[in-house]
Amino acid sequence: MHVLKALIVTSTLTFPALGQLDKWAKAAGLKYFGTAVDNPSLNNQAYMKIVRDTDEFGQITPANGQKWSNTESGQGRFSYGTGDAIANVPKQTGQLLRCHTLVWYNQLPSWVSSSFGRDQMQRIITSHIQNVAGHYKGQCYAWDVVNEAMEDDGKFRQSPMYKAMGVDYITHSFKTAAQTDPGAKLYYNDFNIERCCNAKINATLAMLKTVIAAGARVDGVGMQGHSRVGKSPSKRELKDTMAAFSQLVDELAYTEIDIRHTKLPTTAADREQQAKDYLEVVGACLETPKCVGITVWDFTDQYSWIPGQYSGEGEACLWDKSLNKKPAYTSVISLLQSAASAGLRKTPAPTAPASIVMTATTATAGRGLFATAEGPTITTLSTSSQNS
Repeated sequence: MHVLKALIVTSTLTFPALGQLDKWAKAAGLKYFGTAVDNPSLNNQAYMKIVRDTDEFGQITPANGQKWSNTESGQGRFSYGTGDAIANVPKQTGQLLRCHTLVWYNQLPSWVSSSFGRDQMQRIITSHIQNVAGHYKGQCYAWDVVNEAMEDDGKFRQSPMYKAMGVDYITHSFKTAAQTDPGAKLYYNDFNIERCCNAKINATLAMLKTVIAAGARVDGVGMQGHSRVGKSPSKRELKDTMAAFSQLVDELAYTEIDIRHTKLPTTAADREQQAKDYLEVVGACLETPKCVGITVWDFTDQYSWIPGQYSGEGEACLWDKSLNKKPAYTSVISLLQSAASAGLRKTPAPTAPASIVMTATTATAGRGLFATAEGPTITTLSTSSQNS
């Protein structure tokens, strides 16, 4: 889309940053612009004033409060205090609540990591989803039902759930979630599935075909979008990936966007590059009809997870630690305004890119497709590594 390419070039320089993110995202045709919020930030009044600004953010995601370790630390003993503390915010403001996450290999209580047989694990997953999704029934616009099931090499992650049930744990999770909270959009969410094209993307496509063919309802794919300044995916790569996922599901979203500097302190040139990288993501979503929204994985460096995970890296968010807006914020607002004015969402549905090609084996959805931990056979015409 040549118009949006021109807007990306000029947005950091010529358009005033009027209004707020969600207001202009909706004007541009998206459903929301949102942010993750974690419990330690709830007592920060200046921070929460921004969170509660419905022109700024139209959707809230609990960063950790709804995860298994916080909701069922002991088998059959459920607690919702941390999740409810964040879910109560959109109840008061009218923002969407995007719920995260039901089944994930990480942040599990020790009892889930024990060795269970297939039937035992199925009962454990059923109970967990029925209780947690049941508690939030009717509140969640969407659920990340299964999170990060695939390794970067295209093999299944050897989680306790996969070891016990194979790929059927994913199918069962989606079926149970659909029965428990039928009004919520049901997502598969993962990282390193943004940049076309790699083994993980192809394996994820094949996995989703298998799960859907087995009768599960999968409404959306969430692409997390943790990347590095200057090494982030291009808009073209992002659009090619979304075109492939668009063939399988009704909607797509960027669910955990942050773009981190790998060297601190930053320069003006670094911050300008970060702004351009954010524009690639927002532009790709705007140019993909099934992309419904963007969520930043917290909006301020004050609460970013990056420094704790990647030593010496950070400043990945749209606001700095002092809640000042960065050039990336100004650029994103300008692009959204320009897209709203140009009516860029009036585009045809995407077609699958030629750069993602699966063999007949992987393209055929069947229950026995991933019988071993080796995963599917992948044929990829072009590959590029994703930064996370």
